[in-house]
Amino acid sequence: MKQFIDFIPLLLFFIVYKIEPRIVDIAGHSLTVGGIYSATAMLIVSSLVVYGILFFKQRKLEKSQWLTLIACLVFGSLTLAFHSETFLKWKAPVVNWLFALAFAGSHFIGDKLLIKRIMGHALTLPDAVWTRLNVAWIGFFLFCGAANLFVAFTYQSIWVDFKVFGSLGMTVLFLIAQGIYLSRHLHDTDSAPTNTKSED
Repeated sequence: MKQFIDFIPLLLFFIVYKIEPRIVDIAGHSLTVGGIYSATAMLIVSSLVVYGILFFKQRKLEKSQWLTLIACLVFGSLTLAFHSETFLKWKAPVVNWLFALAFAGSHFIGDKLLIKRIMGHALTLPDAVWTRLNVAWIGFFLFCGAANLFVAFTYQSIWVDFKVFGSLGMTVLFLIAQGIYLSRHLHDTDSAPTNTKSED
């Protein structure tokens, strides 16, 4: 469920983006609703609300959620400040590649692979399986970043659609593939080594 919380602001962003731009008077102020810039403002506000609620309920945010929130604030603010959607186009690639870097770094830093830190409380797997799973997440985030970058600067008419539904679709397909892969190895749990870090 946590993987899909990040898509709530994106869905609101998409809805506002698809509205035909129009001028709306709110409390005596004229605001433009619809299009990329009001959608970007919605992305910033909804991200603050969603993660603010999570922080209030949990008294903390995960590192990935902090990264997503900060990226929304930085790239969204630059988009509005310079009135250029180019900044927002770089958000998804940069965030995905930072996630890939974090998963890759866990092969060299710390006593556990990042995927094992995330899922280790629920599953017991051989170290070799954890390693392959961690590498798969690295590949997934690298691919998602590259795909978002390619579509954003090559197919500008559909980049927002891809940013929302393409990213969601890739995530769902990858999680399904991960579930199928894990189901083949759960029978190995009884013989899993006790090492806390796999050998590369």
